[in-house]
Amino acid sequence: MNKLPADKPVAIDLVNASLAKRHASEKLFQRLGLLSLLMGLTFLFILFFSIISKGYTAFQQTFIQLEIDFDAQSLGVEATSAPEILSSADYGGLVKESMREMFPEADSRQKKRLLYDLVSSGAAYQLRSMVMDDPVLIGQTRQVWVPAGDDVDMLIKGHMKREVPEAQRRLRDMQITWLDRLQAEDNLSLKFNTAFFTNGDSREPELAGIWGALMGSLLTLAVTLVLSFPVGVATAVYLEEFAPKNKWTDFIEVNINNLAAVPSIVFGLLGLAVFINFMSFPRSAPLVGGLVLTLMTLPTIIIASRAALKSVPPSIREAALGIGASKMQTVFFHVLPLALPGMLTGTIIGMAQALGETAPLLMIGMVAFIVDVPSNVFDPATVLPVQIFLWADSPERAFVERTSAAIMVLLAFLIAMNALAVMLRKKFERRW
Repeated sequence: MNKLPADKPVAIDLVNASLAKRHASEKLFQRLGLLSLLMGLTFLFILFFSIISKGYTAFQQTFIQLEIDFDAQSLGVEATSAPEILSSADYGGLVKESMREMFPEADSRQKKRLLYDLVSSGAAYQLRSMVMDDPVLIGQTRQVWVPAGDDVDMLIKGHMKREVPEAQRRLRDMQITWLDRLQAEDNLSLKFNTAFFTNGDSREPELAGIWGALMGSLLTLAVTLVLSFPVGVATAVYLEEFAPKNKWTDFIEVNINNLAAVPSIVFGLLGLAVFINFMSFPRSAPLVGGLVLTLMTLPTIIIASRAALKSVPPSIREAALGIGASKMQTVFFHVLPLALPGMLTGTIIGMAQALGETAPLLMIGMVAFIVDVPSNVFDPATVLPVQIFLWADSPERAFVERTSAAIMVLLAFLIAMNALAVMLRKKFERRW
């Protein structure tokens, strides 16, 4: 029997050496994958921690308790005055009078101005609403909690340091002394900020809320859903089940796939040119925003719906046709119900994508400063992402926490919509 030279390795040694290298490469790949996963989770944690740490304080607001004397003479009205007279009364004067009574040492014009700055300008509107809802308050004295100014709010929440020199902060030493007195007398307190969820936008951070932007988002998404879901599903059913396979349908399919990758701002330019300039639809309206987002989400819904139709086994179609069902009966009574969960999942994901869009809505004017809450799709409105963009561009420190809090609300909606998509997939998914 011939023997191999001593200096030449046998085949098994070559195989073992190769296996060792492959096992080492596999372990290295697994470690790199695990490292990438940990890095992604770390960055995600840092992102969420940064947003939450800056925004959770926006869910509380500093309030000052004032003793308000709803004196008719101070208001310049009578107890039996008409509502339009009560609406235009001097409610700001009541707030100033109460502040002067609490701090009589504010006897100069400059000191009074510093004193009045402790209370938000929204206090007067709050008193006005109270009187308009209950005119019997005229002539009575009530303890009322009114919102403090944004600088006071920042100081109480610790975002403004009182230890720094007076010239480097917005509140003067005298104002801080007054606030300490209010706090010692239990007339200064942090309460849940309901205004953040019930008000529209405002130039004053302590009065700004997300309700207007939230309603604008809901109305815009409602228009998007009503238009995109039936059109997208109908297009997918036609292309997948009825359309002949020729160059024309191939051209349509290629363009649908290309539209899914088009930058969203292009759809905004299209909406500006077609819906506003050509069709004269109202600018900043949820109707136009919904139409623009419909154009943007249609490719996503069509592609997801076609994938859901393809996932239905051919045996379902063959069995239905075999027992005498027509092509349309087969599609609408057998194939479509089985593909519907996948279609709904794709639609919800498309809606979640549309909820976070900003660029196309900026092009159609939904970046305008909107105070009133929209009541229908024709009213001027803004949406949550645009509201976040506007607040992030504001110079006041108090808008930083409002921005982060609005991002938290937006992320909560996105997580809820994606969780709904996963639940629908798990609940209705069938495996063949």
